[in-house]
Amino acid sequence: MVTDDDSGYRVQYALTQLKHEPVGGYKVSLTSKQTQDMFDADSPLYGAEVKHQWLKSPANVKLSDLMEPLVEVELVFTATSDLSPEDSVEDLRQKTTVAPALELPDARFSDWFPALSKLMVMSDNAVAGRVVFGDEVDSNKFTVDDFSRVKAELKLDGNSLAKGDSSEVLGNPLNSLQWLVKKLASQGLTLAAGQHVSSGTFVLPPHLQAGHYTCHFTSGLGDVDLQVK
Repeated sequence: MVTDDDSGYRVQYALTQLKHEPVGGYKVSLTSKQTQDMFDADSPLYGAEVKHQWLKSPANVKLSDLMEPLVEVELVFTATSDLSPEDSVEDLRQKTTVAPALELPDARFSDWFPALSKLMVMSDNAVAGRVVFGDEVDSNKFTVDDFSRVKAELKLDGNSLAKGDSSEVLGNPLNSLQWLVKKLASQGLTLAAGQHVSSGTFVLPPHLQAGHYTCHFTSGLGDVDLQVK
């Protein structure tokens, strides 16, 4: 029975092992006060995503392959070397690439958003679905503060759907990455070179529907393109 964070993560780890597929990376959820309040939480939580869940933009996704997905605007960091819990945000900037991304959270529960409890979200791999990410850019091209000033606009079939700022992600997405590295280390896990991190949403996520999604990111980070059928 899941009664606390530790048991929630144990369920998550067991489910991930049953997939018999390497972990491609992690997602961080509840990275804003608004989303933490919705799930009665006071800190983020994470979920593991196996390799097939990470897709390069432009990507095609079928709604029939998912259950009740949402769409989130995020930055994805990819480790260029193993990351350490002693790493500062400046160290993490120097040891990663960054890419624009759309994350598609998806639960194994019906009518889950925002009714699902925090512990069930945690057990369900932080409702991991898919992550679509664009071209990777060396994070050394940016300052730490630059990562708190990224803006993005999500469009569906050419119509504006949502606009958001990276400052919604714990003030700076690098803070989210640092939180994850420390959390994994506390559980005996490492964020290894080549693994990705979807760091948290800029916007309150709408439900995913059929159509052509595009998302433009400022700061020279480019675009993400997703076709949903």
